[in-house]
Amino acid sequence: MKRAGIRDVAERAGVSISTVSNALNRPHLVSERLVERVRAAADQLGYVPLQAAQQLRAGRSGLLGMTVINIANPFFGDMVAGAEDAASAAGMRVLLGNSSDDVAKERDHLELFERVQVEGALVSPFGDTGPWLERLRRRGIPVVLVDAVDDTGSLPSVSFDDVAGGRLAADHLLATGRRRLAYVGARSAVRQVRERREGAQSAVDAVPGASLEPIWTERTTSELGRAFGEQIAARHPDDRPDGLVVSNDHLAIGLVYGLISRGVRVPEDVAVVGYDDIEFAAIAAVPLTSVRQPAREMGRTAAEMLLARISGEAGSAQGNIVYQPELAVRASTAGRGAH
Repeated sequence: MKRAGIRDVAERAGVSISTVSNALNRPHLVSERLVERVRAAADQLGYVPLQAAQQLRAGRSGLLGMTVINIANPFFGDMVAGAEDAASAAGMRVLLGNSSDDVAKERDHLELFERVQVEGALVSPFGDTGPWLERLRRRGIPVVLVDAVDDTGSLPSVSFDDVAGGRLAADHLLATGRRRLAYVGARSAVRQVRERREGAQSAVDAVPGASLEPIWTERTTSELGRAFGEQIAARHPDDRPDGLVVSNDHLAIGLVYGLISRGVRVPEDVAVVGYDDIEFAAIAAVPLTSVRQPAREMGRTAAEMLLARISGEAGSAQGNIVYQPELAVRASTAGRGAH
C-alpha cells in the first residue's frame, strides 16, 4: 500500500499543500477550523510527516549511522544497545546497517549513510571499508571504528585486545591439563578472528608438547557449531582435541551441544572456551566458560566519542581505547585440575 503524502492530505482536506504544511507545522498561521480539518484528513490517511526531511531542511539529520558484522550475534546487539543509550541521551537516533557477513551489504550501508547525511558513523568493519570511510570523511561526516582499529592511525577507535583474549582462553585450557587444543573460528581474514587464534597459538607455543589445530568454518551460527561438534565427536579419542578455543559463544554453544549429543562429555573429554560472554553463555545446558567483552560499554563509549567529534568537543586527539579481556570460568572447563 502506497504511503500517504502531503499532497494526499491536501486533496482529502480540500486545501493547498502549503496550508497543510502550515496547519501541521505552524498552526498559528491558519484558523483553528482549518487545523482541525487538516489533522482529521491526516489521521484518516495515516499520514506521518517525514521527520528526516524536516531535519535535513534545518541542516542536520539527527542520525548516527552504525554498521555491524552480524546482528544475529548477541555481542553486536549489545554493542548497538550501548550506542543507542549514548545517542538517545544526546537527542539522536541510530540508523543501523547489518552487514550479515557480506561485503556488498556493508558498502551499501555506508553509501546510504552518505545519502541521508548522517551526522557521524560508527563502523564495525567486515571487509575493506577504507575508500567508503574516506568518502564519508570528505563529506564532513566523522567516523569512529568499533571493535576494530585503523591501521593507518587516522581514525579513532574503540577496540578489544583480541590477541590477549585468545591467549587467556588457551592459557586456561592448558592450566587444566589440556594439550591437544583446537581453535574453531570463521574466516581467518577477519582481524578479530585471526588475532584470537594468534593469541591462542602464543600460549600453546610456550608449553612443551601442546598443539593447536585450526578448524575454520564459513559462518558462526550455533547450528553450524552443532555440526562441527558432531564431526569432532566422531573422531577417535586419540585424534580428538581435548580443549577447544572457539571464536564466539554462538558457535561454542552449538559445538557443546553437538559433542554431548554424540556422547562426548564436556568438560571431562573435551573442554570448551567461548568468546564474548553473551547472556546465553551462563544459562546454557553446560554453562560456557567465555572470554568477556564489555559489548554494551564499547558501543556506548564509541558513540560518546563520536558525539564529541560532532559537537567539536574532542579537540585534535584521535583517541584509541582498547579494552582488556577477562575470563568467566564455568562448567564447560571446570574439571580435571581447573583452577
